Amino acid sequence: MDIKVDSKTVIVFDLDDTIYNELEFLRSAYIHIARQLDPEDWRKLYVLMFSLYRNKEDVFGMLSEQYGISKTRLIKDYREHIPNIVPFRGVVELLKEIRSKGGQTGILTDGREITQMNKIRALGIENLIDHIAISEVLGSEKPDLNNYKVFMDKYAVAKYCYIADNAKKDFVTPNSLGWKTIGLMDNGLNIHSNAYQYFSKEYLPQFFIQQISEIRII
Repeated sequence: MDIKVDSKTVIVFDLDDTIYNELEFLRSAYIHIARQLDPEDWRKLYVLMFSLYRNKEDVFGMLSEQYGISKTRLIKDYREHIPNIVPFRGVVELLKEIRSKGGQTGILTDGREITQMNKIRALGIENLIDHIAISEVLGSEKPDLNNYKVFMDKYAVAKYCYIADNAKKDFVTPNSLGWKTIGLMDNGLNIHSNAYQYFSKEYLPQFFIQQISEIRII
């Protein structure tokens, strides 16, 4: 799909499952923890951890019991590790193209500041983003109006577009504000898979795309 961009255009992206698959962060964290707990046989431990996760079992409870490490420490390591993740095909090129046309780029994401900033840096896109808004810093989560108004207050008299994936919380507010909304279709790996529960006009994006590389800046 085509998006016309000029100096009054602000294109904001969600992070998890929009710029990359969040499941890759989980895998990266599990490998990081497995390497710490069992350096000699970490692959076997990772397989066990991921299998437990896929079957909705208590991964950190198992690790805490077997290795005598607190869940609090495990969760901290999970959230604060430097992830091995890569952006979806076309993301970097799209961000560069938006800025080459004079447009502004943003990220609006829920989560902890250290975790989300580690992801952004690991993805290699920090220097391509003009403004980053993270729920922990803002004190509210999507779909709170405040999270979107951050961009409207910063870039007054602009055209706004939000590209995201989660029908539950991503689109209902920008739809009501007159933003263009674009939904990235679930590639089968998304953490949130409950779109069917929010299949009404106010919650759905105005447009769906299968992959980021479908967007063309004009």
